[in-house]
Amino acid sequence: MEKMEKTDKSQQLLSILNEIVARTGLTDASVEYDSEANRFNIIVDEHEWFKKWIPDLVKHIKHILDLAARKLGDDTRYYVDINNYRKERERLITELARAAAKKAMAEKRTIALPAMNSYERRLVHTELSMRPDIETESIGEGRERHITVKAID
Repeated sequence: MEKMEKTDKSQQLLSILNEIVARTGLTDASVEYDSEANRFNIIVDEHEWFKKWIPDLVKHIKHILDLAARKLGDDTRYYVDINNYRKERERLITELARAAAKKAMAEKRTIALPAMNSYERRLVHTELSMRPDIETESIGEGRERHITVKAID
């Protein structure tokens, strides 16, 4: 019964997101839901001007989705992606983590990565956690919080 209830809530959220996307007036926009990953993917056929707005749009739509889920009594952690922006960003972050580890090992020094949000920092920590020769640490406060990657002797 709980799985059925969760499916009903995710379908309600899908309907809400479809309504939001329809009201934006974006060209050929569609919303898909991946129940395995709890991920809503919005596909929009827009031109280059749209790309610079995607990061903020993902953040704002995610916020609206969280509010709607909370109102439905759903505490599931959902993810929102637009034109696979977030998936591509995750790939770039993990590549950056691997490159920093390689550089830290080669130069035997600590490498500081740029400031990242908590989700991105978690990606780096997770990516490098299986390496016994590398240590990662989050340092700094607020928007300046970043990760250092250090080779272990």
